[in-house]
Amino acid sequence: MALQTRPKLLRVGVIQDGRIVEEHHLLHDSVTIGDDARNTIVLPPSEARPPRFKVLENRGQQFHLIIDEQMQGRVNLGSSDVDFEALRAQGLATRRADDTFDLPLQESARGKVELPDATLFFHFIPAPAEGARAELPPELKASPWRTVDRLFFGILLSMLVLYVLSVALIVAQPAPVEREVELDQLEDRFVRAIIPEQPPKKEEPPREQGTTEEKKADEPKTPSKKPSADPTPAPANSEERRQQVQERVAGTGLLKLLGGKGPGGGSAIADVLGSTGSGANVAEALAGATTGGALTAGSGGNGIANPLGDTGGKVAAIGTTQTSGAGTVDTGKKQVVKVPQVVDLAPEVDSSEVKPKDLARFIQSRKASIQRCYENGLKRDPSLKGKVMVRFELTPQGRASNVEVEESTLRSDEVINCIKTTMRAWTFPFKPSDDVPVSYPFIFSPGE
Repeated sequence: MALQTRPKLLRVGVIQDGRIVEEHHLLHDSVTIGDDARNTIVLPPSEARPPRFKVLENRGQQFHLIIDEQMQGRVNLGSSDVDFEALRAQGLATRRADDTFDLPLQESARGKVELPDATLFFHFIPAPAEGARAELPPELKASPWRTVDRLFFGILLSMLVLYVLSVALIVAQPAPVEREVELDQLEDRFVRAIIPEQPPKKEEPPREQGTTEEKKADEPKTPSKKPSADPTPAPANSEERRQQVQERVAGTGLLKLLGGKGPGGGSAIADVLGSTGSGANVAEALAGATTGGALTAGSGGNGIANPLGDTGGKVAAIGTTQTSGAGTVDTGKKQVVKVPQVVDLAPEVDSSEVKPKDLARFIQSRKASIQRCYENGLKRDPSLKGKVMVRFELTPQGRASNVEVEESTLRSDEVINCIKTTMRAWTFPFKPSDDVPVSYPFIFSPGE
């Protein structure tokens, strides 16, 4: 029984600045390079190569090397190492109709292709066993020591050691014992704060001989207090003293006003606020309340001579101030706000893997961003309207590439560029096996 050998995989990689920046393991797929997003290896745009160029092509379960007349590189065919110039000159590579050269590759072949900004290498490797997990090379495997910042780790370790040492020194140091201070060792200001000063005692003069009664009889009688300015004689008992205090209090300040007598013999306040004094003059009612000039505005006399101040102003009645009522405010004409409208129709999808209804539902959920592009255009041109037919290719990665406007009646380049930029940023929930051409119409109108 013959052993079945597994086919080898084609390993293709890109080297830049001496490092492998991209690598692929292929079994049946062809290899294309260029700045187009559909290529197997995507490189920055360059005028020296087309956007999409096939370098390795799989035909009949065998890979073929495809080179043109300007490509440089070398290939090892197992027994000899030949450069591309020798392949083209010696006829080892077959010339095709599109002026490219085709070289079949055995599983032992390996080589490299020199590009303007990178180097493409390829060789065959054994396919992994079924169920085996793919592992990275040892030099690419991550480890905690490789990912950590050495400088930061050293600083952190040093700070941790210093912190532990400082804590150990603080714990090992004995607590200081406070020495008791005697009272006589304190400063004077602290002593005064603790023990307040006592007032000095007055020394009594020595008493003379003889009795007190004889001394009082010999001394002349002198008044102990100055005579009071009040001519009122001293009261004989406590009842008269209380009556005098009440009269003094009633004759001063506001109590003097409140206790004044009106023309009817009653209280001045009662004449003003009572029912009998509703038609009496306030000045007449307060004629008996002598305030000593507290409520007079003139040069003399009692009562209110000038209620508006001492400058001789006129009395203003309540009815003199009149209001004209509320006026009318002109709010202008009523305006109707126009809401811009973006109408999207059914898309045209050239694939059975993507349903037009699902694609239309997804674009309708993102229509708010298209609406903003149109509203920005309306700020510059309020009458802007028209139809825009957008055509793009839905890639297997779920992105919109080659977004172009196939037909447009909307006269605004800014809005069209905004729509194209917005759709390029979308990520569609569809993963077709190959690029799917899509045409989607938008109708813009300022609204009703």
